[in-house]
Amino acid sequence: MRSFGPNEVFYILAAVRWTLLLSIVAFAGGSLGGVVVALMRAGSIRALRWIAFAYIKIFQGTPLLMQLVLAFFIPGIFGLDVDPWAAAAIGLSLHASAFLGEIWRGAIEVVPRGQWEASGALGLRYWAQMRLVIAPQAIRIAIPPSVGFLVQLIKATSLASIIGFVELTRAAQVINNATFQPFTIFGLVGLTYFIICWPLSAYSRRMERRLAEASARA
Repeated sequence: MRSFGPNEVFYILAAVRWTLLLSIVAFAGGSLGGVVVALMRAGSIRALRWIAFAYIKIFQGTPLLMQLVLAFFIPGIFGLDVDPWAAAAIGLSLHASAFLGEIWRGAIEVVPRGQWEASGALGLRYWAQMRLVIAPQAIRIAIPPSVGFLVQLIKATSLASIIGFVELTRAAQVINNATFQPFTIFGLVGLTYFIICWPLSAYSRRMERRLAEASARA
């Protein structure tokens, strides 16, 4: 058993970059998928609405841990070699797309129906209505819950340790196995997550207040 010192602290803190990188990649991938899911859910084609609905229910109704494990092992069935980094990125992106898609679908539906009717009266078709009239308003509404979900996603990256991806939590586990000082190690990890997530949570709450104030004035 070795002692807990500066080298161990540096090893744990160095893993923060992988937590942040995985969060960014998953949020970006989830955003792309979320746009598709939201448009399918808010569209007029019944079959696409049901496909998006089923997708959301599957990924919201099953544990993220299971999704990551499947993302790691299923490609191997088809002869594809997926490393823990790629599996974690894919699993978290699919997970995020279901949640962001539902958040953004809700934001689209909150936009007053009169906006659709007014833009339709101007002769705009669905995609032009969405791009020029509805999306700019929906994006503003969707920012606070999207940032709030990003905070949850950052914390959810800790589950990637189950498939061998060395992020912040996994690095702490490695050091703890060598030093047996769990209170010190995981206390440091908890503080690090707090430092990362608290500013985002505060920003999300501030945006929610501003949106509520703007709605009250309107």
